[in-house]
Amino acid sequence: MADAIRLSRSASGVSTPNPPVGAVVLDPAGDVAGRGATEAPGGRHAEVVALDEAGERARGGTLLVTLEPCDHQGRTGPCTSRALAAGIARVVYAVRDPNPLAAGGSETLRRAGVDVARADDDEVTAAEQGPLRAWLHRQRSGRPYVTWKYAATLDGRVAAADGTSRWITGPESRRHVHGRRQEIDVIVVGSGTRAADDPSLTARSDDGSPTRRQPLRAVMGLTDVPRDASVRGTDGRFRHLATRDPAEALALLGDVQHVLVEGGPRLAGAFLAAGLVDEVEAYLAPIVLGAGRSAVEEAGVDTLGGAHGFEVRETTTMGHDVYLRMTPRTA
Repeated sequence: MADAIRLSRSASGVSTPNPPVGAVVLDPAGDVAGRGATEAPGGRHAEVVALDEAGERARGGTLLVTLEPCDHQGRTGPCTSRALAAGIARVVYAVRDPNPLAAGGSETLRRAGVDVARADDDEVTAAEQGPLRAWLHRQRSGRPYVTWKYAATLDGRVAAADGTSRWITGPESRRHVHGRRQEIDVIVVGSGTRAADDPSLTARSDDGSPTRRQPLRAVMGLTDVPRDASVRGTDGRFRHLATRDPAEALALLGDVQHVLVEGGPRLAGAFLAAGLVDEVEAYLAPIVLGAGRSAVEEAGVDTLGGAHGFEVRETTTMGHDVYLRMTPRTA
């Protein structure tokens, strides 16, 4: 199952609006016969990719998958039918499918004589908090999962007093950011950041070349985006969200799963004030400026008691920097 969860990461940002799923097929002897991840819409689901690779070795074997196999006919056939046709004897899945149109696969398989089991609790948690996190959030809330990402100094500055901001963090942090950009659906900045920095918002390799997987690039605000703005690019993957309302901006993006809010301080404050930040990724550099622009402004907080609280879920060092991943405190 850990292998299946790892595989599902390669489908993040690729499978939307379908869930990023990973699957592994074991032959009757318990050896890996096939692996798979969800392909782009219209392509194969993870189970089918793994079963196709396994071929006849799947007969009498086990299918492990991060999400309950689907049981409906969409652009592709039900994964339950494909598993039965392959002669799978046992299915182990981590997360129960919350989508009523696709759910019920486990019962269909059981009625057909397949041994079906849920994964261990730790594996279920790992799958829910892994690449499936944004898709599950979309299914349960009806809106995309929003990550606010920022890079700042120890005293919370994202730019010096003279406006300079490149580069606050080191190359290891920037490499991590470009990796994360490949896993999300949309990057959003405000019109102020667009005008000040003219960012391209692309995902790039170490040599500066664009990676194969690119997110949609969006600028939020009422100011027109110039035709020669770098963010427009030449691939058609640009969207102007002509609103100052974060909820309206998310609605304008359509059926996406994961939105990365990258700047600037006012945009971050607007999403925080609206209660639309589901995760924070902070890259903190071990430097102090003492003046300059803060990481967030106008977050809808007047007193200490009204502060937005977060729980640290992950922390690691990246070169000289510290990376923190946090989610809102629930109590």
